[in-house]
Amino acid sequence: MHYLVTGHTGFKGAWLVQLLHAHGHQVSGLALDPAPGALYERARVGELMEQDLRVDIRDGAATAAALRQVSPDVVVHLAAQPLVRESFRDPRTTWETNVNGTFNVLDAVAATPSVRAQLIITTDKVYRNVNQIWGYRETEPLGGVDPYSASKAAADLLTQSWIATSGCEVPTAIARAGNVVGGGDVCPERLMVDLVAAFSAGQDVHLRYPHAVRPWQHVLDCLAGYLALVDALLEGRLAGEAFNFGPGTGSFVEVGTVARTVARLWQTTAGVVVDEAPALHEAGLLALDARKAELALGWHDRLDFEATMAWTVEWARRAHDGADARELCTEQIAAFAATGGGKAGR
Repeated sequence: MHYLVTGHTGFKGAWLVQLLHAHGHQVSGLALDPAPGALYERARVGELMEQDLRVDIRDGAATAAALRQVSPDVVVHLAAQPLVRESFRDPRTTWETNVNGTFNVLDAVAATPSVRAQLIITTDKVYRNVNQIWGYRETEPLGGVDPYSASKAAADLLTQSWIATSGCEVPTAIARAGNVVGGGDVCPERLMVDLVAAFSAGQDVHLRYPHAVRPWQHVLDCLAGYLALVDALLEGRLAGEAFNFGPGTGSFVEVGTVARTVARLWQTTAGVVVDEAPALHEAGLLALDARKAELALGWHDRLDFEATMAWTVEWARRAHDGADARELCTEQIAAFAATGGGKAGR
């Protein structure tokens, strides 16, 4: 099976390419250049790929040409402007990438006869957040205050409209997840990235929202959910539906608790400091109800909160000490498969 991953130079994309390759699939990708020090570069992900294309999904003609060139069986659309705070600084690029870019991918897939299934990745932040204490279900209203959340909700609605009205016969589904962690992330202003950077330098970490609650999920658990849904599409099931992929309530943990857990696992004496600077809007509580995925796909997280943090810290510590990034990923992919959670597409 030949997979095309958009956004493969990003954190989740680089892990996904390695996961698919480990299970014998051909993988191609289209994306912008990776960020400095990205997992894509550190793990030499490009060496594993059939075609590694630099395409801005805001360019519809270039996106369509890339799809024709690759001629994949499956498309997993991850490419996005993924950062909340960046969306305040540059809302135009956020909207154009997340909405127009998604349209261009959908349009390109419709014009590529080889494609047998496509999965559009949005986010947990598509839901209209009212800080409810239980997780959001797929049937609840979408919304968004910050430009990132609103643009991803718009991309989600766009995809739903496309499925219903475009006449495209490619089986399509939507996956929603958030707060994914794991080794090799370098995106700025993400908690785990900040924790690793601070503790590896022996410095205190500064938190903006210590009491904000998030569902923390390892990247391999998230990707296993995505690929279980792709399998269902290839089997002729669940086209047109949206699915949440989030951990159980035991992984709904405050930011401050995460910081203290990582400090303990890192065995550092560095402290945790609350940043008193004025804060941009950010939800205080956001969680997903993933029972639909459990029932329809037989999917659930394999790693609990402690294991998720331990795997992430172990990867970061060993990489900091000079271990090869691809070997670390390969080890964790194999260990994850051994838990029974390693199915990686048909």
